[in-house]
Amino acid sequence: MKDPRDIIIAPIVSEKSYGLIEQGVYTFKVHTDASKPEIHDAVEAIWGVKVVKVNTLNRKGKKTRARRANKQGSKPDTKRAIVTLAAGNEIPLFEN
Repeated sequence: MKDPRDIIIAPIVSEKSYGLIEQGVYTFKVHTDASKPEIHDAVEAIWGVKVVKVNTLNRKGKKTRARRANKQGSKPDTKRAIVTLAAGNEIPLFEN
């Protein structure tokens, strides 16, 4: 694809993702057209770590509706990447 920072959009902040960080597994919101090798290369290029495995999942956007106008729409579809790092590697995402 293009720049690695165009592929990795943001880290996912949730209770489950925080629990996985202790095991060396990080969760990111990624571009919907990004493939696993592109995500692998982008994480290694941005943070300089060794990536062992990349899992991806596509999430369908929720349906929405306007109360008064009786119009329906939907939120955008998203893609998440669950990245497993090699032992001893870590990404300094949420340091104080």
